[in-house]
Amino acid sequence: MPVTVFIDGEAGTTGLQIRARLAPRSDIALIQLPDHQRKSPAARRDALNAADIVILCLPDEAAREAVGLIDNRTTRVIDASTAFRTAADWVYGFPELSPGQRRAVAGAMRVSNPGCYPTGFLALVRPLVVDGLLPADWPVTVNAVSGYTGGGKAMIAEFEDVGGATFTRDAFRIYATQLGHKHVPEMQRHAGLAHPPLFTPAVGRYAQGMIVEVPLHLVALPARPSLDRVRETLQAAYAGERFVTVASAEETASTGSLQPEALNGTNALKLYAFGDAAAGQARLVALLDNLGKGASGAAVQSLNLMAGFDEASGL
Repeated sequence: MPVTVFIDGEAGTTGLQIRARLAPRSDIALIQLPDHQRKSPAARRDALNAADIVILCLPDEAAREAVGLIDNRTTRVIDASTAFRTAADWVYGFPELSPGQRRAVAGAMRVSNPGCYPTGFLALVRPLVVDGLLPADWPVTVNAVSGYTGGGKAMIAEFEDVGGATFTRDAFRIYATQLGHKHVPEMQRHAGLAHPPLFTPAVGRYAQGMIVEVPLHLVALPARPSLDRVRETLQAAYAGERFVTVASAEETASTGSLQPEALNGTNALKLYAFGDAAAGQARLVALLDNLGKGASGAAVQSLNLMAGFDEASGL
């Protein structure tokens, strides 16, 4: 019998991509509301309570409201907003985060989908903290650039709606200049850091794709790890994973540049440990699709685990 799924907010960018991944599957039965009922509290309540698994693709406050509309003990939830990413009673939906995380996601009633930037950051940093190469109280900096779809409908209109009042011809721009980005608490908590990382995001004039970078002065770290040791730590952390891979030393040495759109349309996350071994410097880089492993792909991966399906189904 198919698992019934309701995507609340399926008309948004993430919701559309999740629906596209689930619609062809025979093991999933999608509950869909007619256009005129999508904002009806009564219709939404019925759909939320009728589903085996609900995926919320809503702004934070609307996501909290949707959870409050569920009045049974059987409907399970995957939330793609930032509303519950540091909540103690929600499981963080990054199965590769730690050895027990996949099992926790599979058994959870409430799962919070990771943010796109934090996905790349955590994949790079958490293994180093766990292995003792990066002290938890170290001042960490993360630089990143994303396609404009990461900013939702408003930002998409800025870059695509030529006749619109907010249309821009910006090729590249930084934002969150006051450093209070909503992803920072998520990054700090799940990396196990004592202090918030200094996060410097940017957006480029392309639709989707993302590069996340963490620069490190290895010679300044207490353990003074070599560049090879850092790479080996990452490789050990993700050995055998389907979606998270680490470039070998040989591939890294032959890679002179990276294009942020290289993994678009996939649920892949690829990590690189670039650097200058002699100078004791590392440039750690994560490459992913902000709408794939950074959003819709991650949600489908968690859904597969929760439903007992093959983790890679639809991905």
